[in-house]
Amino acid sequence: MQDQTAAAPPLAVRIRSVDLLRGMVIILMALDHVRDFWGPSPGLPEDLESPSLELFLTRWVTHFCAPVFVFLSGTSAWLYARNTHADKFALSRFLAARGLWLIVVELTIVNFSWTLYMAGFVFVQVLWAIGWSMIFLALLVHLPLRAIAAIGFLLVFGHNLFDGINPDDLGAFGPFWAFLHVSYGWPIADFFYFWIAYPVIPWIGVMALGYAFGAVLAAAETDWRKTAFRAGLAATVLFLLLRLLHGYGDPNAWDADGGAVRTLIEFLDVEKYPPSLQFLLVTLGPALMLMPLLENWRTRVSEWISVFGRVPFFFYVIHMPVIHLGAIIWSQFMFGKIEWQMQGPDAYPPAYEQNLWLVWGVWIAVVVLLYPACKWYAGLKRRRKDWWLSYL
Repeated sequence: MQDQTAAAPPLAVRIRSVDLLRGMVIILMALDHVRDFWGPSPGLPEDLESPSLELFLTRWVTHFCAPVFVFLSGTSAWLYARNTHADKFALSRFLAARGLWLIVVELTIVNFSWTLYMAGFVFVQVLWAIGWSMIFLALLVHLPLRAIAAIGFLLVFGHNLFDGINPDDLGAFGPFWAFLHVSYGWPIADFFYFWIAYPVIPWIGVMALGYAFGAVLAAAETDWRKTAFRAGLAATVLFLLLRLLHGYGDPNAWDADGGAVRTLIEFLDVEKYPPSLQFLLVTLGPALMLMPLLENWRTRVSEWISVFGRVPFFFYVIHMPVIHLGAIIWSQFMFGKIEWQMQGPDAYPPAYEQNLWLVWGVWIAVVVLLYPACKWYAGLKRRRKDWWLSYL
């Protein structure tokens, strides 16, 4: 694996499968967020007291979103450097600035879109993880590409060794450990609560691997397809082996004693917060195998999906207000109250029953509704090369 970001000429064409895969996961992501507001469940989707396969799968398919999005953010960083002829210092400045910008957006626009009427509650998610991963990648890009890949593998494969360390046992160092490795929340004051949903260590590893994968895309078309498929197949097989053998890389146990549905849910229920090794293998593996197939998918549907993949940040920022405000109107009309969605089952209206048909229908409606805005913005980015557009 050679460091080709400066020496090689820019790619002649855009890698179609990057936009397509990113578009697919950003659309899937909206499904999970619609479910949060239009169809919250009385228990967790993986709840085994009253298992529902359709609810579990509605949640589980969205697990692909964050790993693929972070991985392709790293790949996009490599492609950005190659296509703009940016040297390591220019790339580093860009990544650090963009990372800080994503963190600010997470703490302001995105958090407000989620919480709205929940004053004093801040929780940080995928943009937080991507932002910090970009800041760390800004440092890593000065290393040889092989070293970046090695660090990525080390973080992804090794971080579960530290699962037993609890922030509560570390005193003043506890919040910093939560920032690095544990999904954790704590009160900052009587009126303010801060929760980290996406600890950064494994996500830094995923982004580093995505950056190294950019060099794979610079190979001949047949070569990168073979490499991507083989890497994805190896990751998927490794997941199956580790899971079947109850091996390393995930804290959630499973057994085959509860019937087919219960067993399937337990088997696929791998930890996302933080993402375990097995979680990353079962999501990134199939995604990498899919990329070579997507490269030749040229239909009206693929072009439609690619539009979202070209403007994922734009879609992410605008889809949450649409989902949440729509849910407020629906809640007021149906139940005469709006504050219950993020409050847990004890706050659900007496007449509320989860309806996945409603969730799926609203999800499709949101994606269709936002398509014209995304197409307009994708066209704007294609026509203009203003520096600020690279941050949006």
